[in-house]
Amino acid sequence: MDSKPDARSHWGTGEKGAQNPPGSGFLLPPANSTRVNRTIHDGCIGIRRSRDTTGIPGPPFYRKEFEEAYRLIIDDYQVTPKEIALFLPCAVKKPYSQSPSHRLFRRVIDDVLDPADYHIVIFGTCGTVPAELECMHPFRNYRYMLGKTVDWRVLRDFHRIEVYRLRGYLEKTRDTYRRRLAYCIGPFRAAMGEASEDAGIVVDLLPTDATIERLYDTKSPFPEGSLSMPAYIDEFREGLMRLSRSPAEIPGK
Repeated sequence: MDSKPDARSHWGTGEKGAQNPPGSGFLLPPANSTRVNRTIHDGCIGIRRSRDTTGIPGPPFYRKEFEEAYRLIIDDYQVTPKEIALFLPCAVKKPYSQSPSHRLFRRVIDDVLDPADYHIVIFGTCGTVPAELECMHPFRNYRYMLGKTVDWRVLRDFHRIEVYRLRGYLEKTRDTYRRRLAYCIGPFRAAMGEASEDAGIVVDLLPTDATIERLYDTKSPFPEGSLSMPAYIDEFREGLMRLSRSPAEIPGK
């Protein structure tokens, strides 16, 4: 996964003979950041949505179109500077913002933070995706749940690929945000922790290890539970409240 395929060799570049991603339902603009940002800002605005939201089978992180989409974001997309980056795990329902879990997360976020202060980034089996791009192909066009996977090779590969993609995004946005928080458990949390360490960029992880251990249920098919559980949500809210305070108000700062 060290190679970095050129997204523009397969996605529309505005050049003669350029191809669009299969099933995308829209043309990508020429590959310069100003045009890219103007065309795909605010996610679904200005983009023809693909009607097929489950057309990509199997683990998406192996697929070429997800690597190409990732390279487009890393190489060409300008992320607007914000005080805070909030990393949320991807969801089965698309677009992510319409899933029950993300609706809950966003209600909690909006209760605490000013929208002008934060930027949401989705990560997981989709790669690393600024939330405003959630309707882009291929992010809207797959259905996959890593939590049901029992093949250790798939889990191993996911970790390696996602660490690479998260590290790349953290490095790209090193000076874009002042503070970062990731709300995640399981393999997503492990990938974020390693990527943060590799990049040398601090990302606060919630819920805390202590709370995860306290709620761990060996009899459940998902031992760590769900991020929608009240105890996890309470810690998420508390973490957001800490972020909402200026550094001068935070003890030890």
